[in-house]
Amino acid sequence: MNIKTFKDTFTRMYRNSTYRIWLWVLGFFTVLITFITYKCRKGKDAFAGVKTKVREELDAQNLKEKLLADAIIQVKKKNEYFRKTASDSDVEKEAKAIANKNFETILHDKAKEIAEMQNIKEITMASCYSDLMDNMLFRIISIVISLPMYIIMFLFTRPIAKYATERIFMMIFVLFGVVWLVFTILYIAPMDASKNILGPTATQDMIDSWKSMHGLDQPYLVQLFRTFKNLITFDLGNAYQDNAPVMEAIGSRFPITLQVTFWSMVVALVIAIPAGIISAIKPYTSFDYIAMFFALLGLSIPNFWLGLMMILLFAINLGLLPTSFDPNNWMTLIMPAFVVGTGMSASIARMTRSSMMEVKTSDYVLTARAKGLAENKVVLKHILGNAMIPIITTVGMSFGGLLGGASVTEKVFNINGIGSYIVDKQFIPDIPVVLGGVVYLSFVVSLANLVIDILYAVIDPRIKSKMKNY
Repeated sequence: MNIKTFKDTFTRMYRNSTYRIWLWVLGFFTVLITFITYKCRKGKDAFAGVKTKVREELDAQNLKEKLLADAIIQVKKKNEYFRKTASDSDVEKEAKAIANKNFETILHDKAKEIAEMQNIKEITMASCYSDLMDNMLFRIISIVISLPMYIIMFLFTRPIAKYATERIFMMIFVLFGVVWLVFTILYIAPMDASKNILGPTATQDMIDSWKSMHGLDQPYLVQLFRTFKNLITFDLGNAYQDNAPVMEAIGSRFPITLQVTFWSMVVALVIAIPAGIISAIKPYTSFDYIAMFFALLGLSIPNFWLGLMMILLFAINLGLLPTSFDPNNWMTLIMPAFVVGTGMSASIARMTRSSMMEVKTSDYVLTARAKGLAENKVVLKHILGNAMIPIITTVGMSFGGLLGGASVTEKVFNINGIGSYIVDKQFIPDIPVVLGGVVYLSFVVSLANLVIDILYAVIDPRIKSKMKNY
């Protein structure tokens, strides 16, 4: 980024109230120096003289009195419309605020118009920053002491990076909101973790000692603050049952869940995309009816039943596949991937078919065929390419949901994944594990949404052009 880009970016960001706050937070000393410079120059420049002359002219025209009279009528009509009773003093007070605001707007606009004709520039924060950046010493010091601010300014000039950064900041607030909500529900829930872990023979002294050890005897706000502090420091605490660190437990199970998710998605796409394409291109044919029948069947069959039937057939009766999961044996992934993948393939195939059915009658598809393009190229590039947005949404959300763990399938095939881990602990309830699972799932789903939105811009030129002006 050159100096002019820095100046323009600062001007654009400072106009936005949200980005203005981030400029102050991340570049406090640079913005403070700019603000002091602005206050020292403000009111002593040529623009201030123009503004004073315009103010005198407007005062001579009694503009304030006219605006006040109009504002009083406006406030009275508003009160009549909303059937609100207000004293004359309240009406006058509200009208004065409106009149003063309108007066200052008119004053500034006229002064700016005159200043532009006389080639006089108004002193603003942006103009002061621009002048300071022309000084090499200030420029070097500013970049050194306010590097985070310049990183944000750099991201601001890249539309996709800017969008991703904003979504990541939103993700942080979502995480805290979800943690607060789940923690509150667990706090008021009637289940008692101490009784479930210590057993029915535990005495009251044992229960009180256990609660004191885990801080469960402290007030709600103290426990909530400790939970937020753990979230900020990336320390999700230790599980109540085995005292194992929750972060390590989720981290050790993530590769297993990722394997199941990846191969399940491969199975789903291999089945769904070809079936959806053929059904869309040849609707209401025998293939279409058969494919959609199996899609409906895939949605209807429960995963646990299909998993048990596959174990009975391929593992017990035929002896072709192992009955339970083994991370060192890739063949143990075949049945779980097929069980989860067939369920997903049904929804993806139906979405592919319906999305392509909407696109294939479009004018540009008819034009492509009229030009003599090969049918395969028309189908893959013009029809499927323009029908990808809903398909990507379905695939992305399914992938994000699976990364949260397919608890039923994991239980059936004895997979030590994240889903079964969290489900087992929530019945205690093991609060650190449940909160850790909520944080993980919220992060994964938010990240999946972010990737989906970025893929929109990569695939659809219309969305990409809008994002450039974002």
